[in-house]
Amino acid sequence: STSLQPLKLKPRGCFNRVLTPAAEFRCWRGGTSPALGEQDASPQRPAPASQAHKVVASYKPSKFDKKILLWTGRFKTEEEIPPRIPPEMLDRARNKARVKACYIMIGLSVVACFAVIASAKKAAARHESLTSWNLAKKAKWRQEAALAAESKTK
Repeated sequence: STSLQPLKLKPRGCFNRVLTPAAEFRCWRGGTSPALGEQDASPQRPAPASQAHKVVASYKPSKFDKKILLWTGRFKTEEEIPPRIPPEMLDRARNKARVKACYIMIGLSVVACFAVIASAKKAAARHESLTSWNLAKKAKWRQEAALAAESKTK
């Protein structure tokens, strides 16, 4: 038997209010509940905090996890971080850190592209190219090979 006790769910969308299991089903199924045969026309009223279920803070964060929580802005100082946190909080912080790291890598890639373009323009101004570098390298190898062959014949 399912309980109709309210569940407090935090994610976005229709879950930002306190929902009963039946209202949760209606939310997932586009507003109608085949089990109840009714439309969800009335907005849900938030239940008192004493009736809402809370997520158990069951994860002890490591030093690296604490740095992630600080870097993502979840806490201001390391002293504010409780000894145990909900795993969902750490998941959200890690996802936010991944996105920040990706943005940093994208920015560094763009900067590197502009650096390569500037370097190539300077090399073109000095009349340097990969072709001329390869021809000079092969000429040097031929000269070294000729000197090695000449020293062997003596």
